[in-house]
Amino acid sequence: MSARKDIKSQLEGYQEIKKEIEICQKYGQDYRNERGLKTAIINRLHPRQLELTVSEIIVENAHTKTLRLAANGSFLPPFLPGQYLNVTVQIDGVRTSRPYSISSSPTQTAYYDLTIGRVKDGFVSNYLLDEVKVGDTLITSGPLGNFYHNPLFHGKKLVFLAGGTGITPFMSMIRTFTDQNLDLDILLLYGCRSVKDALFLPELKRRAELHPNFKFELVLSEPDPEDQGRQGLLDAQLIKDLVADIGATTFYLCGPSAMQNFCTSQLESMGIKRRAIRSEAFIAPEDVLADPGWPKNISADQSVTLTVQRPSGAAMTIKTRVGEPVLTALERAGLAVPNGCRTGECSLCRIKMTAGQVFQPSGALVRHSDRALGYIHSCRAYPLSDLTLMI
Repeated sequence: MSARKDIKSQLEGYQEIKKEIEICQKYGQDYRNERGLKTAIINRLHPRQLELTVSEIIVENAHTKTLRLAANGSFLPPFLPGQYLNVTVQIDGVRTSRPYSISSSPTQTAYYDLTIGRVKDGFVSNYLLDEVKVGDTLITSGPLGNFYHNPLFHGKKLVFLAGGTGITPFMSMIRTFTDQNLDLDILLLYGCRSVKDALFLPELKRRAELHPNFKFELVLSEPDPEDQGRQGLLDAQLIKDLVADIGATTFYLCGPSAMQNFCTSQLESMGIKRRAIRSEAFIAPEDVLADPGWPKNISADQSVTLTVQRPSGAAMTIKTRVGEPVLTALERAGLAVPNGCRTGECSLCRIKMTAGQVFQPSGALVRHSDRALGYIHSCRAYPLSDLTLMI
């Protein structure tokens, strides 16, 4: 058989193309040298996991501490004020995680501050407050969340409604906006039981004195006899008294679920449109049975079985109860499920349910297509019957 004949040189335009290639090789840029650069940049800015060292622990009050987390001189991904980190811990053999808002400003890049309040019977918060010490390493996600100010859509008049430790994302915003001297009109309405429960008061007073466009009002619901300040709740009358141009204002809410529900209803009673109300699901509601949609004939202590089918091994059965979220039951059994917010919003804990029935509160933002195909947000899915899951 004769050798294959090279006919490229006989093709019209071949010589011109060959000459162009030679010129590009001599004077152009060889993009093969940048292979993997895009992935490296994405991983640097949006890492799946960070290892951060506790460089300082700041006692804020009797129930709250700030953990200052540094990256030992390496790069910390940027974040928007109002975002959070998901902190992963292992306690008594159970690997779990919780989201905590970043209270520091992104205008400095040396550390993240997480201000953590004690929660009654809190599994993770009490561990972080009582067991973690300076020098310990914490595993976290990169910055996450959509609770931030977008100047294109949210305007220049902002009202922050904070309850308790719900002040933390607002501190990041306030520090950032005042440090940068941004052209924003900011009012913080901070609801606490008493003055001793309030966080960051000296700093808030100082920033209000230095920046005429930032004002704040401390509102006390159960004040001590010596407390000075406005008393009551963050209700419609208070907002009407303190907010001049309600129709041109964007309202931000962060705090316990009962506070958020109350404030949302007060705003809506004033005719505020939903698009002008932004809320951060700071923690999941403590009592799911109080949700209006909860089936009245089902007890939270009723026992159910989760059957977990995994591609890499035999099926696994887990005993749990109706009142425990699916994600919590899986973690208790040693199964690690990716998650970010634990309030039903981020969808990272989304898993397939092939049999059974769950209750998902309205705060679990499950897409319509996922509901149709049997996917659930396991952090806010409560088993009403035995379930079969695929992980």
